[in-house]
Amino acid sequence: MNKLYLIPDRKDMERICALAAVYGCAFEYNDFFPPKVMDDPERQGKIIDDYKACADKRFGGNSSEKDMSGECAFSDIFSRDTMHGAFLDVTIHSDDPMIEHVSKQRVRQSMETAKDMGLKGVVFHTGRLGGFRAAEYLRNWRDRNEAFFTEIALQYPAQQIYMENMFDEAPDVLAGLAEKMQGVKNFGVCLDYAHAMLSKCPGREWVETLAPYIRHIHINDNDMKNDLHLAVGAGKLDWQEFDGLIRQCRIEAPVLVEVNGYEAQKESLQYMKSHGIYPMEREREE
Repeated sequence: MNKLYLIPDRKDMERICALAAVYGCAFEYNDFFPPKVMDDPERQGKIIDDYKACADKRFGGNSSEKDMSGECAFSDIFSRDTMHGAFLDVTIHSDDPMIEHVSKQRVRQSMETAKDMGLKGVVFHTGRLGGFRAAEYLRNWRDRNEAFFTEIALQYPAQQIYMENMFDEAPDVLAGLAEKMQGVKNFGVCLDYAHAMLSKCPGREWVETLAPYIRHIHINDNDMKNDLHLAVGAGKLDWQEFDGLIRQCRIEAPVLVEVNGYEAQKESLQYMKSHGIYPMEREREE
């Protein structure tokens, strides 16, 4: 299992592919959730073709990544990767039938893209109103998401579905959905630790509450006030605390270093390695 993920940049693939090769990173694609891309099959195809053309750069022409004709086995390469699904204005639990319909359509479009590419999984957001704790609203969110994503998981058994906390104020609501969906093998939680640390809820509570359900993790840094997507180590988050919590809870989920651009990615990976931040190995004590 790949333990690290990077966001690729089609304009700088040579350097990012080299960096990914050094650290054994797979990719998580952020190209496919904008509505203008989702509604333009030709544009989607061009993006996919661009990534196929870069396949050799990812593995340095390693023959083990090619089929018998000498061509790169693209399905094998993409099968390690994930993508961010539609999330802008996606509200599965809406009481407005038109909004609900379009939201579900966007999710299905994302799943179709992932299926066509042979990707490992897709990340979606909770899409709920952070801080709004009306009991009826929370039950409605949980029940409608459970019904819909159970259906989607059955329709796309080859893809994992990861539900990510966005600006949720606490982990309990997401944990409640994950608990209800424990029997759905290809559904789990994506813990966005940077988002969690923007809430008033301690990191320990986030990790310990969601630990049984975490299948994917997003990390980046911020100032504890805004979602800045800074390089890991460049903000105010306590990464030793993060590392300790993940290891104490025996979480083995892969981690996306969710920063854009080669320099920020390199800075993040170097910081994580030098400080032994999960999933990097800690230096052994003499």
